[in-house]
Amino acid sequence: MIRLRRTALPPGTVTRLGEYTEEIAAEATEKARKDKARCLWAARRSVRPELIAVLTEMAPGHARCMYCGDSQGTDIDHFDPKSRTPLRTFDWLNHLLACSYCNSNQKRSLFPTDGDGAPLLLDPTSGDPLDHLRLVLPLGEYRARTPQGQACIDVFGLNSRPVLVKGRVDAYATSRHALELWRVVTDKGRHDKAREIVQVSWNRPLADVLVAMFHQSGHPKAEALFAGEDDVLALLRDPQLREGFLNRS
Repeated sequence: MIRLRRTALPPGTVTRLGEYTEEIAAEATEKARKDKARCLWAARRSVRPELIAVLTEMAPGHARCMYCGDSQGTDIDHFDPKSRTPLRTFDWLNHLLACSYCNSNQKRSLFPTDGDGAPLLLDPTSGDPLDHLRLVLPLGEYRARTPQGQACIDVFGLNSRPVLVKGRVDAYATSRHALELWRVVTDKGRHDKAREIVQVSWNRPLADVLVAMFHQSGHPKAEALFAGEDDVLALLRDPQLREGFLNRS
């Protein structure tokens, strides 16, 4: 998971979402509100294309799932499930792009909370997952830094899905090669090629690996985190390379 910026919806879509919410709120009981929310969401054709379009622009990589970062994001997930909070069914701030596996097989209606009722799952558009999760790059596995991080590991199976773990290991190798190639072509003055390498690197699945690499290169214990990979650490700390990759230019 990586930090994402939520963008604005078209005004017309905002209006329609508000109208749907008013219909739900008009119901007299919580059960009726849940039933109305479920019914309206099932018939959401008038707003789904706009929601998907904006969520896709916000997504990591090339339209990747906002939770696992690997598979294509195809579903609009309700961060706070509509079965729990029907009034947030059409709340734009409650919508995230998820792959069908994360949405239907992993998260479903799960929404763990702490003792005070605060969410334990992470919304990558409202906080930085790096504050809660650390990726062990050579292993492709996450370690929790907070209870929120552990909840995400558990609910989304971030470490228990072999395809994700192997994918991160491969992405780490691919990202190292990309850094090396960027340095070579930049030194040769091939700046168009360097920009292409940057764009392709960020558009790949599992962009969280690249984010983790740059983040950990600035850690006080970076030498230990990149033990035996001094050349990689030097590249990650190269000011010119950092500017090119982090500004995506």
